[in-house]
Amino acid sequence: MSSEKAAEPGTGKPPMRDALVAAAFQLFLERGYEQTTIDDIVTLAGVGRRSFFRYFPSKEDVVFPDHERCLADMTAFLAAGTDDEEPVRRVCDAARLVLRMYAENPTFSVQRYRLTKQVPGLRAYELSVVWRYERALAEYLRRRFAARRDGTLQADVIAAAVVAAHNNALRSWLRSDGRGEASATVDHALAYVQSAFGGTPVPPAGEQPEDVVVVVSRRDAPLWRVVQEIESTLGRG
Repeated sequence: MSSEKAAEPGTGKPPMRDALVAAAFQLFLERGYEQTTIDDIVTLAGVGRRSFFRYFPSKEDVVFPDHERCLADMTAFLAAGTDDEEPVRRVCDAARLVLRMYAENPTFSVQRYRLTKQVPGLRAYELSVVWRYERALAEYLRRRFAARRDGTLQADVIAAAVVAAHNNALRSWLRSDGRGEASATVDHALAYVQSAFGGTPVPPAGEQPEDVVVVVSRRDAPLWRVVQEIESTLGRG
């Protein structure tokens, strides 16, 4: 989330949504998350409770203000892909959109990481957000792998691997207080996923991959016998 947004016309103040996030984190750092109420937040931000709930359904949501936008961006990015694109590379690129959101404001991201580690309820909330990202990746891969044997299984495994690799690298960057290039760390982690699962062409939906049959036969076997063995293997004998 970037705090460098245009002020509301005629007020000289940052947008109300950003003002609420800034007030919330100021109080979380000063008092603690559990000790801060929504009334405290709106009082410091100088707005009413109704304004808070216009932007955030709960206090937990103010800790993760841009995840809904990022999830929408990811879903749109995946939907815009073409059938000739390598699908594992596409989902890795989609995961980088999440990284970009964190890297827009390293200070805020590090503060949120520290806060989330301290509050069990926020860790549970974060897991639910991560699961939604993973589901979006898996749904895209399921469509791309529709013609594959075990396509759904492959889609779910690869989506989980992408999320695990991304989060491992992201948390490493956050633990360093946001120092260094986050993109390099995440690229390194996602390269493992790409090397393990990527590069296999995907047949268009509805088109079954061609059968590959390997027949072992004696060198001196007559041709008719080889043909017979092939037909028997294919169930045509």
